[in-house]
Amino acid sequence: MQSIWNGAISFGLVSIPVKLANATVSHAVSFRQIHTEDGGRIRYRKVCELEEKEVPSSEIGKGFEDADGSIIPITEEDLASLPLPTTRTIDIVAFVESERIDPLQMGNAYYLMVNGAPAAKPYALLREALRRSERVAIAKFALRGRERLGMLRVVDDVIAMHTLHWPDEIRSPEEAAPETDVTVRDAELDLADALMDTLGDVDLDSLHDDYREAVEEMVTAKVEGREPAPEKEPAQGEGTVIDLMSALESSVREAKRSRGEGEGEDVGKKGGENGGESGGENGGKGKDAEVTSLSSRRRTGTRATSSSGSGSGAKKKSAPARKKAAGGSGSGKSAASSSRGKSGSGRSSTAKKTASSGSGSGTGTGTKKTASSPTTKKKTASARKRSA
Repeated sequence: MQSIWNGAISFGLVSIPVKLANATVSHAVSFRQIHTEDGGRIRYRKVCELEEKEVPSSEIGKGFEDADGSIIPITEEDLASLPLPTTRTIDIVAFVESERIDPLQMGNAYYLMVNGAPAAKPYALLREALRRSERVAIAKFALRGRERLGMLRVVDDVIAMHTLHWPDEIRSPEEAAPETDVTVRDAELDLADALMDTLGDVDLDSLHDDYREAVEEMVTAKVEGREPAPEKEPAQGEGTVIDLMSALESSVREAKRSRGEGEGEDVGKKGGENGGESGGENGGKGKDAEVTSLSSRRRTGTRATSSSGSGSGAKKKSAPARKKAAGGSGSGKSAASSSRGKSGSGRSSTAKKTASSGSGSGTGTGTKKTASSPTTKKKTASARKRSA
């Protein structure tokens, strides 16, 4: 790990040689400014306003701008002559409870590494003293030409140091507070607590920068000459929710749904609502009931009785039989008479033969011929002779 500063920790009369290294690294994607017409790089050049020409770094110094706009030159010798006892020392001034440090004060983080084997023992002594006391050390140190405030704490087996803003650098939060008085009800607090409980804990190691990954994927796709994969659009809200209770309840339901909790309740509730709605719609907007006359039901029942036991095939055969009985019979009888029993059909057939002229078939008009026997014909002829 590359060090950016060498010095020593001053712990009373104990001096611990250490090296300072960055504890964090930035993975942010950086861009360059280019000329959109030809893709050329855009660079900043340091130009003197009086001579209007570029100046090399060797001729550039420091200056302090006064209130009236005039520049007062400051040389490196002027800065070196200032009393800065913490130039190469991290001077511990106090040990306090970590709760006393406002997170607003915390800045960059660094690791303090031992600089040489002799520093290992005093380094471990300070580390274990901080660990057992459950306190942090407040120290002053100089870095990049200015004195800073720092906090030393234990991270695993390493002493870490956070830069702290000076107390007068922290702005008052009063100006950022809401100007109107707001009353929060207990029911709203209960829902907020339920939402926090539902969201629960999170593994901080699982969090990552989605935007950076999307930018890297886009750049890789452009280098390979292909279109980047389309990103999923975030779910859009339904607009501004004025009712805070409704917003909290919806948030709790959404959090449970995302964790796979309460899905059965939601589904059952929705099923009941849908069933009630559909039942109401079918009851109010359904089709009119079909009314079947009594005679139709009787005929239907008769056909069903005659066709029972033979399945669908018997039903298909019964229709032609009825048509044949209705169309082929000269008696003009209805088709319903053909469904009578065999015994009844025999008696009816004998009566028809007696009344008909021999064939039993009707003429289509309903007139029947009278049958004449040979004996009757002879009697009629003899009677005519006697009368003559």
